[in-house]
Amino acid sequence: MTRIITIGAAQLGPIQREHTREQVVTRLIALLRQAHAAGCDLVVFPELALTTFFPRWFVKNISETDHYYETEMPSPVTAPLFKEAKKLGIGFCLGYAELTNNGERFNTQILVEKDGTVVAKYRKVHIPGHEEHEPDRAFQHAERYYFTPSNEGFGVWNAFGSRVGMMICNDRRWPESYRVMGLQGVELILCGYNTPIHYIPDPSQDILQGFHNALVMQSGAYQNGTWVVGVAKAGVEEGVDSLGQSMIVAPSGQIIAQALTTDDELLVAHCDMDWCQKYTKTLFDFDRYRRPEVYTRITAQRGVELD
Repeated sequence: MTRIITIGAAQLGPIQREHTREQVVTRLIALLRQAHAAGCDLVVFPELALTTFFPRWFVKNISETDHYYETEMPSPVTAPLFKEAKKLGIGFCLGYAELTNNGERFNTQILVEKDGTVVAKYRKVHIPGHEEHEPDRAFQHAERYYFTPSNEGFGVWNAFGSRVGMMICNDRRWPESYRVMGLQGVELILCGYNTPIHYIPDPSQDILQGFHNALVMQSGAYQNGTWVVGVAKAGVEEGVDSLGQSMIVAPSGQIIAQALTTDDELLVAHCDMDWCQKYTKTLFDFDRYRRPEVYTRITAQRGVELD
């Protein structure tokens, strides 16, 4: 018996500063209903899906941005999304900014099963950007100011009849993210992202943003024999042009669905979880072929050391 999960990658177009959460949740529900009509079991929304990408602005008093964070999930504003998903019998994955009771700030993603229960929470590990105000930039990328890097690592959970893991945006650029989940038998990795096309530290990379986006997710999928679903918040948001190209990648590394716009758009694919074993039981049979004794630098060393 095959284990097929019909997945909807729910790309979002821009969320401007003046857009309310209520307006955004209405858009999410519309995508959820499209997914239901297409027979989806699971819908994946982007990173920071409820607000504009606020780390593009720097404020001296961080508490002035508290309104961008969620202190509970579901909240009164997001409850209609949970209610509709449960009614339709669809699970979903949602990224948002989290402010904990003890004042910690995380870039967070949750996985919600078809019955409306939150079965997993992931907090972003690889936080890019800068911690201080850099006024010469056209826009800030102050994620390291607004979020604490999580030390919880990369979990894998039993959900949707599969082994599911999560990552967020910059995590997808690091091979360790995929491998740690691969070593836990992951079969499906869900990743939301907000990626500006203009990379201020090195503008020569601008033209490569789409290439690099696909490169890392395709290689991570293939090298770990897993499905990867990458979902963007795309388009021109507050004057900043962000990459779309949301995609669903098979364990073979092949892109089987990709967004054609930078607007709200739903991609749908029928994903056979047993396809993973074509790779995890052959080329990437970790137990047979891995040599962890010669990889010790990966965890023992942080930066480059010249022996």
